[in-house]
Amino acid sequence: MMIAGLSACTSKIKGYRGPDVTKIIVFKSARYMHLMHGTKVLKSYKIDLGFAPEGHKQVEGDGRTPEGLYYIDRRNPNSDFHLSLGISYPNRADRARAQKLGKSPGGDIFIHGRGNPVQRLIRDWTWGCIAVTNEEMEEIYAMVRVGTPIAIYR
Repeated sequence: MMIAGLSACTSKIKGYRGPDVTKIIVFKSARYMHLMHGTKVLKSYKIDLGFAPEGHKQVEGDGRTPEGLYYIDRRNPNSDFHLSLGISYPNRADRARAQKLGKSPGGDIFIHGRGNPVQRLIRDWTWGCIAVTNEEMEEIYAMVRVGTPIAIYR
């Protein structure tokens, strides 16, 4: 009986057999993220951002989502926010900018799901991450690999 119950469970980690995602493009002001294969948009998603979405992330705790060119640097199947893909923030320039201010640049910026259902009711609720629905995150997690470039625009 227990074996039957376990086999009925569905995994949040899905498979994907389509074209490679060669780049992720995020437009913060439009609140959209596009998964690209070359110049072709494979999928687009409405997104939520940090609670202070205007401008480039400067320091830890500012609630801003970074802007610039980064890459996906890790995968977390056990995220508090369903699943997550790490973004390589801070880069060398981000660290130097924060150091000039005498502050930490912060880190742990991810693309992730919403985790808690209450967060579905709030707009721009993260500490600088990019959030999608849990169902969308399952799809994105299956499609995107470590090393994929991500361009985040104002």
